[in-house]
Amino acid sequence: MRAFSIGLAVLSIATVGLVSNAQAIPANFSATLSGPNESPPNASPGTGTALVTFDLAANTMRVQVAFSGLLGTVTASHIHCCTAVPFAGTAGVATTTPTFTGFPGGVTSGIYDHTFDMLAATSYNPAFVAGAFDPTHDPGGAELALYNAMWLGETYLNIHSSVVGGGEIRGFLTHVPEPITLSLFGAGLAGTIAMRRRKKAKLA
Repeated sequence: MRAFSIGLAVLSIATVGLVSNAQAIPANFSATLSGPNESPPNASPGTGTALVTFDLAANTMRVQVAFSGLLGTVTASHIHCCTAVPFAGTAGVATTTPTFTGFPGGVTSGIYDHTFDMLAATSYNPAFVAGAFDPTHDPGGAELALYNAMWLGETYLNIHSSVVGGGEIRGFLTHVPEPITLSLFGAGLAGTIAMRRRKKAKLA
């Protein structure tokens, strides 16, 4: 019942607020991925950054991810929606299953860049489209539900691995006021890797 109510609220927000104000301008959402951000938290040394660019006018969602240092090798990656409490808890998979289209598997580090057609049923987990968060039970409704949940802090992106099957690193998606590019994420990740290497060199 709660999920259905939230689903209706999401569509209401889409009608009178967030969607109407942002249709002409793509919205950017970012996340910093780590083991301590998982639920339950873990001690993975892995780090990652993600940028999701949602364009309602074009009905597209571009997902860019850079990650490194996982304990295990990648088995899957998704966006989950919608948590009961913003920036906390867990939720089911909303995007393509068993993993993002073309996401690198069997590796401990990598870079990903893919644009999804958000009016295509294949861009979603069928259970998300059929569930209460999307009362219309079609890709259009799923698109609005997912988009507005990002604004509300109820979505997270995570990477599952062979060592931590439930998710090794994750981060909640938050709105980024200014446009940013994956190159900035790459630069930050490169800095993290360099710091790790310097620490190892000192220990040696």
